[in-house]
Amino acid sequence: MCNEAARRIELGLLREDWGQTRIPLTFPEGLPNMAPLDGFKITDSSVIIRGDTAQAELVTRRWSWPGAGGKPVYNFRSDGRTLDKGRCLIPVDQFYEFTAPADPKQKRKDKWAFRLAGHDWFCIAGLWRTDPTVGEAWTMLTCPPGPDVAPYHGRQVVVLGREDWGRWLDPGVPSAELCRPLPAGSLTVARA
Repeated sequence: MCNEAARRIELGLLREDWGQTRIPLTFPEGLPNMAPLDGFKITDSSVIIRGDTAQAELVTRRWSWPGAGGKPVYNFRSDGRTLDKGRCLIPVDQFYEFTAPADPKQKRKDKWAFRLAGHDWFCIAGLWRTDPTVGEAWTMLTCPPGPDVAPYHGRQVVVLGREDWGRWLDPGVPSAELCRPLPAGSLTVARA
């Protein structure tokens, strides 16, 4: 499961690209610190976009909330679920998956970076909620792997291109329409 991603998007580019949705984007807590994050991990904070088709907001929140037994809920299976509350978008330029090392003498797993082909950045579908112990937090949604991810992992995060950002924030659009793997060739992969 995805437990690391990168966000090196400049705020100006994010605002410009988001403008294509025609959904006003607000900053209720002021302009966020968009310092590049080469790798943010579980319990780190990063920006999310939440709201609906009338207005969205960009806020910084924690990745994961405590689940049963205290384990962090950082990925959440979308399969067969109706997800119409607490939808958010997680802006990233790549996410990472890890595999057993090609060289058995290595102790560290091999790290692979996935990007949306032809785009500087994209969004991962997520959910946010308020937890009594950590406050507002978010999780990434997962689905079965598409052909680009399947050789590396048995699940993948739900990747959304620009054409689907507004649709994801619309609770009237069934989540099953968007929580699906992408066709072959949609993602590029390189050793990180």
